[in-house]
Amino acid sequence: MKAFTQLNGLVCAMDRANVDTDAIIPKQFLKSIKRSGFGPNLFDEWRYLDHGEPGMDNSQRPLNPEFELNFPRYAGAEVLLARDNFGCGSSREHAPWAIEDYGFRALIAPSFADIFFNNCFKNGLLPIVQPADVVDQLFREAAASEGYRLNIDLAAQTITTPSGQVFSFEITEHRKACLLNGWDEIGLTLRHADEIRAFEEKRKSEQPWLFA
Repeated sequence: MKAFTQLNGLVCAMDRANVDTDAIIPKQFLKSIKRSGFGPNLFDEWRYLDHGEPGMDNSQRPLNPEFELNFPRYAGAEVLLARDNFGCGSSREHAPWAIEDYGFRALIAPSFADIFFNNCFKNGLLPIVQPADVVDQLFREAAASEGYRLNIDLAAQTITTPSGQVFSFEITEHRKACLLNGWDEIGLTLRHADEIRAFEEKRKSEQPWLFA
């Protein structure tokens, strides 16, 4: 998993509440268990004017000019600004896979659906909860200033605006350590590889019939 330490990222402001996981990555694209390759179909039904299917050449599909991800000003955005209850709906882990594969590293919203929120941390994404009035302010500033960027410092747990205003955010120490070091659940297990091997060797000597 890619580590997250500090990010100075362009903000894409998507002014929609209750964005569900089927909107994030529609069901027809859930045929792979690889974590890559989902970015081109992120928000597929909103992003394109036709109906997408696996295997289509997305570069040839007509884009919806009214959808935020297609605005030229948001090209290369790494911070997604959203509204309440982002990531609701089904528990598919493909949703954060698609968001990360597209290029986003952090999300800011007043609230997130619980399962989606937890899945983000497992995949190198930083979901940040901020009060509604702060999110409103960020939306206004992003709308007023093309190229609006935020500096996110995970170690300090701060968001800094271009004007220098600083907002703090909460995160558990465990999640923070995992993101800072790039540890997913497999990575956490492999940190104890020596102890696991020692346990296996000890058990083989004590109960050899289990390994015959």
